[in-house]
Amino acid sequence: AAPGATVAAALVQYVVLRGDLGRPPRSWPLGAVVAQGCHAALAAAHVHRQHPDTRAYLESGGAMRTVVLEAPDEAALTALAETLKQHNIDHQVWTEQPENMATCLALRPYPKDQVHQHLKKFKLLK
Repeated sequence: AAPGATVAAALVQYVVLRGDLGRPPRSWPLGAVVAQGCHAALAAAHVHRQHPDTRAYLESGGAMRTVVLEAPDEAALTALAETLKQHNIDHQVWTEQPENMATCLALRPYPKDQVHQHLKKFKLLK
């Protein structure tokens, strides 16, 4: 294995998307919901691009692990962002414009055991 490969393999980027976006009354198309996750993940990687874990993750190519979780609504997403802030966990909230609505948040890549406890109440996005 390449140097750092085992480190990169252990890294995960968590993306937490609002599940209510794709359901009535909002009923956003799947592509629009996926785009929110992409925006948040890229923003988190960009803002934290100098962090060694982000570098290792981005250089791991096909070994990247992303876990997409579901927050039921904007209030749950905002509460999670507050918890992450309190624990100094690097993340970015994506706010869709012009609606000015928080739709998604993504953490920079982290070793799973450093952040999992703050995310375990969220289910995988279905």
